[in-house]
Amino acid sequence: MSNRRSFIKQSGLGILGLSLVPQLSFAKREDVKITILHTNDMHSHIHPIKSGRNKGLGGIAQRAGLIKSIRESEDHVLLLDAGDIFQGTPYFNFYGGELEFKLMSEMKYDAVTLGNHDFDNGLVGLAKQLPHANFPFLISNYDFTDTILQDKFKPYKVFNKGHIKIGVFGIGIELDGLVPKKLYGNTVYKDPIETANKYATLLKKEKKCDLVICLSHLGFKYKNKKISDMVLASQSHDIDLIIGGHTHTFLKKPVSILNLDKRKVIINQVGWAGINIGKVDFHFSQKGGEKKVLGKSIFVKNSSGRV
Repeated sequence: MSNRRSFIKQSGLGILGLSLVPQLSFAKREDVKITILHTNDMHSHIHPIKSGRNKGLGGIAQRAGLIKSIRESEDHVLLLDAGDIFQGTPYFNFYGGELEFKLMSEMKYDAVTLGNHDFDNGLVGLAKQLPHANFPFLISNYDFTDTILQDKFKPYKVFNKGHIKIGVFGIGIELDGLVPKKLYGNTVYKDPIETANKYATLLKKEKKCDLVICLSHLGFKYKNKKISDMVLASQSHDIDLIIGGHTHTFLKKPVSILNLDKRKVIINQVGWAGINIGKVDFHFSQKGGEKKVLGKSIFVKNSSGRV
């Protein structure tokens, strides 16, 4: 355990950042720590970046090693992704997403949502690759009833970690004007704020979840009135954490905004291409009371120095 702690310290994985409530001692045995690891907008980047300011960062193997180390040092971990797994390198052009899904399955992702680029090979192309994904796709505001993807996705999933119940649901961006109609076919887009509140309330009130997470591909924020994670958070009930994507926003640590009930909603996004992993830790008491939230973005570095 001391070696693991030393590795984490040397790798910059120490927990620094957002504190939303007063610090309390977590040495008590009844405390439960939930660690949320997350990625977004991988865009088929299998290897580390080869040039530019991000040279040497990223890479599936490197990310898998970091995730494995964190899982070995933490008791309760969820690994999530906020979409745009596809498109960006020749790997997607050649394999059509098969490689990405197989590697994410090996890394044991717990749940992901859909991004607009995940439609780049159309509904048929996405359906073809789904058997390679050993993890659930969660999307609540796309209605696939009149498509070949009917019943392929769920709106939400509940995870049990220790005595803590965690509800996760997905929200996608409007496809019209962003994705050619022929690629998404008869997929029906539903209002993201109305849908998010519906499932957040269901998870919090009916399913009695201690923590409700929205996997969002809406984008962090915009200069116009387009719905973003910031807008969603401000108009929401019962969401504790929004894990975002689409805008490739690099946040060194999560931000927070008050919802309609004047409660803080945490928002995080970690750039693109797998060069970062988001890490958000929630501490709960034995009775389920939240004590503290800490978050950080971790660079995925190529320790060998080769790209």
